[in-house]
Amino acid sequence: MTPEQMRDTSLLELFSLEAEAQTQVLSAGLLALERDPTQADHLESCMRAAHSLKGAARIVGVDAGVSVAHVMEDCLVSAQEGRLLLRPEHIDALLQGTDLLMRIATPGNSPESADIEAYVALMTLLPDPAGTPGTPAAPVMAELQLEAPAPKVEPVAPAAEPPPAPRSPRTAENGERVLRVTAERLNSLLDLSSKSLVETQRLKPHLATMQRLKRMQSNSLRALESLNVHLKDHALSLEVQETLEDARRLLAQSQQLLMEKNAELDEFAWHASQRAQVLYDTALACRMRPFADVLTGQVRMVRDLGRDLGKQVRLEIEGEKTQVDRDVLEKLEAPLTHLLRNAVDHGIETPEQRLLAGKPAEGLIRLRASHQAGLLVLELSDDGNGVDLEKVRRSIVERNLSPAQTAAQLSEEELLTFLFLPGFSLRDTVTEVSGRGVGLDAVQHMVRQLRGAVLLEQTAGEGSRFHLEVPLTLSVVRSLVVEVGDEAYAFPLAHIERMCDLEPADIVQVEGRQHFWHEGRHVGLVAASQLLQRPASQNSGQTLNVVVIRERDAIYGVAVERFIGERTLVVLPLDERLGKVQDISAGALLDDGSVVLIVDVEDMLRSVEKLLNTGRLERIARHGNQVVEAARKRILVVDDSLTVRELQRKLLLNRGYDVAVAVDGMDGWNALRSEDFDLLITDIDMPRMDGIELVTLLRRDNRLQSLPVMVVSYKDREEDRRRGLDAGADYYLAKASFHDDALLDAVVDLIGGARA
Repeated sequence: MTPEQMRDTSLLELFSLEAEAQTQVLSAGLLALERDPTQADHLESCMRAAHSLKGAARIVGVDAGVSVAHVMEDCLVSAQEGRLLLRPEHIDALLQGTDLLMRIATPGNSPESADIEAYVALMTLLPDPAGTPGTPAAPVMAELQLEAPAPKVEPVAPAAEPPPAPRSPRTAENGERVLRVTAERLNSLLDLSSKSLVETQRLKPHLATMQRLKRMQSNSLRALESLNVHLKDHALSLEVQETLEDARRLLAQSQQLLMEKNAELDEFAWHASQRAQVLYDTALACRMRPFADVLTGQVRMVRDLGRDLGKQVRLEIEGEKTQVDRDVLEKLEAPLTHLLRNAVDHGIETPEQRLLAGKPAEGLIRLRASHQAGLLVLELSDDGNGVDLEKVRRSIVERNLSPAQTAAQLSEEELLTFLFLPGFSLRDTVTEVSGRGVGLDAVQHMVRQLRGAVLLEQTAGEGSRFHLEVPLTLSVVRSLVVEVGDEAYAFPLAHIERMCDLEPADIVQVEGRQHFWHEGRHVGLVAASQLLQRPASQNSGQTLNVVVIRERDAIYGVAVERFIGERTLVVLPLDERLGKVQDISAGALLDDGSVVLIVDVEDMLRSVEKLLNTGRLERIARHGNQVVEAARKRILVVDDSLTVRELQRKLLLNRGYDVAVAVDGMDGWNALRSEDFDLLITDIDMPRMDGIELVTLLRRDNRLQSLPVMVVSYKDREEDRRRGLDAGADYYLAKASFHDDALLDAVVDLIGGARA
């Protein structure tokens, strides 16, 4: 390929990108002008878009694009100057030209020259306000005739009529430069950033070990000093004295070196974790796109379909800037298009029917997007006639889906669920839009593939409303991590109804199966160990940890060994060679680098039904006998804030620790000297005695100097962290980034579980 050909190819790609952007401007502007033909800002934006496309087409030598954009521009200029009032036939023709320009700019889809000539002729014959054909288009044709013989302009030559400087297709709306990156590279970047974030967490145990080693060095040096004091009154040989002095000097030097290296490692770990988090957040943000990206052409589609069906329909959209994962957006386009077409065809009535019902002639469809609890929530509603429930009932009987007597007793909610069955349609005849039986079942299937759900509600005579919930991203899932058979598993929060601890008395037998009472109904109880084929738990505790999962009407309680906590997990697809793993959808890495499997809740519920149908569902043993309680580890919490003090106390009590509290450093020091504790958790800024003084006193006390210490403070500066750690703290946790799991995980790292 010659350099000239390479240059032309690059320009054609740019022209295609610009055409995509400018035709969107044209479509949106023309639809707005259809409602108010005199809006100056929309007239200006449409004229500019057509003018820019004409200049761009001329630069790359696409004569068909020049011709189409030119007649469109002339029509819009006439409207701007008041010589033409845009009517529906003008809007139709301009929208047709918009589609034609997109076809011209799409490689391999260029229209025939006859189509171009027919379009130019159409624009020529459009009537002016007085009804006389030819007025707005005559000057256009004259100019086209003058331009037709002109030689083709080389791509490097300046345009005969340079277009106004449009926004480059490589520039975002906020002015930032845009680069084209393949999805595979973006996925790889996200994967690498998530792994780097996990790797930085692996430094934590090394830091804890270094802190313990530093404390051991300090204790050794104090012991040697104490030995020197005790031997002071004894006559020692010069050799023994020199040996003791050498030992003291070597210990002091090693302690100083250890402190320096520990400080360097701590600072490196802190900065590495901060940068890894920023890298991960940035990589994840690159996948997020505004919801408006999936709406390209939807407003136009609704308008055109309505006109084809003899209906007046308007689509209103809220939440266009809602950020959604690129992969989710791509998979949402098809179900949204289907629901919008369904609303126009089945929901909105003809203008005559609406007027008779006391409604405006124009029907309204609303689409709203928002974020709720880590999900993208879409609500699509119309003000049409709603679903004819009696027609649904008759169709159920005619299709032999249910006996007439049973169908007559079905509730509204039950009737609406039939609309999601494969092949179910309320159309008696097949049209281009509907009646082929490819209906809401396809929508439901596509939404389920996104790990989402769709619900239909309606009010007779007032319209229907579809409620869709899908994850914001398929790359990250917010999950509850649990332990089953000494392995970690994650349940996506979107499918969790609630978490609960069941007492033995809460479990009842109903028809030979174990149930418990939840929200006014009996919920079946199953063991996660049986479903996931893990060894049954040997835990003899009195309560049972249960995750209540739901998928549409199916709801069960799944008993697990323990709750580890909520985590945001980066989804790692399983190796394709494994095929479909039963009850598992994907994998992920926890903060410590260990692997966790993400549960496929829908598949798990099917497994439960299969076990029920085959009678192989095992009972969960209930521990009714009291067990001897092991001694619980004691923790002293020192904080002058009542709120913080109580929060930490309740968290630790719920995890099984014995907790005492103190209101300031002096109160804490008195408690430490009079009672035995396994861990001290202290604030820094407190009256009478601050946390630094408290830790310093503790490290000087022979009885208390080995007690683990955690500092929890609002101060998150590096110098504050250094002060706390240098004073002798083993762990420093900032309240600004404080959350339940961080505190509990740190406690486990320092002293282990609640039982001794």
